[in-house]
Amino acid sequence: MAGQSDLAFDPWDPAFLADPYPAYAELRARGRVIRYEPTDQWLVPHHADVSALLRDRRLGRAYQHRFTHEDFGRSAPPPEHEPFHTLNDHGMLDLEPPDHTRIRRLVSKAFTPRTVERLKPYVQALAGELVDGLVRAGGGDLLADVAEPLPVAVIAEMLGIPDADRARLRPWSADICGMYELNPPRETAQKAVRASVEFSEYLRELIAARRKEPGDDLISGLIAAHDEGDRLTEQEMISTAVLLLNAGHEATVNATVNGWYALFCNPGQLAALRADRSLIPSAIEELMRYDTPLQLFERWVLDDIEIDGTVIPRGAEIAMLFGSANRDPEVFRAPDELDLTRTDNPHISFSAGIHYCIGAPLARIELAASMAALLEKAPTLSLAAQPERKPNFVIRGLDGLRVEVR
Repeated sequence: MAGQSDLAFDPWDPAFLADPYPAYAELRARGRVIRYEPTDQWLVPHHADVSALLRDRRLGRAYQHRFTHEDFGRSAPPPEHEPFHTLNDHGMLDLEPPDHTRIRRLVSKAFTPRTVERLKPYVQALAGELVDGLVRAGGGDLLADVAEPLPVAVIAEMLGIPDADRARLRPWSADICGMYELNPPRETAQKAVRASVEFSEYLRELIAARRKEPGDDLISGLIAAHDEGDRLTEQEMISTAVLLLNAGHEATVNATVNGWYALFCNPGQLAALRADRSLIPSAIEELMRYDTPLQLFERWVLDDIEIDGTVIPRGAEIAMLFGSANRDPEVFRAPDELDLTRTDNPHISFSAGIHYCIGAPLARIELAASMAALLEKAPTLSLAAQPERKPNFVIRGLDGLRVEVR
């Protein structure tokens, strides 16, 4: 077991946050599993292990379907955090079968390939409008002007959230997602609790309105499914809507800005993409691999598990390092190089197993639409200022990305 003081892995160090990938290489060299005392977790840095563990039912996103906090050797969350946990713990990302299976089956009807394909003209038109605005202004913040409004509008449209209310969604989402960072400070928790209360109250009112006047949207569909006997509680509807909004845009926003920043830092690859737009599909996959929007995904150990001779006991928490797995030289040739022509690319940026990202097809359509619009309408797009990283590790993104169109 490695010590802690000599580890380059430090999720609170600005230098690490700027470029965590050399530290991941060190972790992979250390072994297949490393105990990390500051977060009371076992770090798993190799692609093969992460991929296998995501599918291993001895691990779970939750444990209360089998154990009490006391039985599991864990403390209950502080009572003041209850609104966040009520909201979070009833979403399918933090549920295990059979509840996870029941809710995912209902929601998946909105994300079938056919349904998502029907959204493509709307997504492409909206991406074009947003890029037109950026071009008219001669540039701006790619995050605020294109990357953020596109997926927020799409998922809000799917959920049936009125236009006038959509500006409230992103701040709520950002505050709630702060709780997914490692050892979040008290102020972050307070913001997450406040946002959980406000967002839940808003959705409770929206659900009541949709009960009276159903629309052609996902919330109305979930209400109808419940009325037909599919047993979806109001809290499950609220938690599902919040999860879909947060997951439905957070990764896409960060994949867009992380990706374009990577392109600006690799001008040869950007020139190749501009010269051949048929590279867009493989470029999206490569950019998701190269600078992964979700760096870490956690699982509870429900039954003792052994990794490379180390027994990890029930009650422990495993931190699967997606960013490290996506740079593993055992799987990817020249993993630290950005190669938009890479075809053998089994990245795990969308997770795997029963919690594989249900919105992955939609995210790919959104990323392709914004990339195609920027290549076509802003062929001289360039970096106007060096961006600053958000002080986050788990959800990796930029505070903004200033660009210019000459």
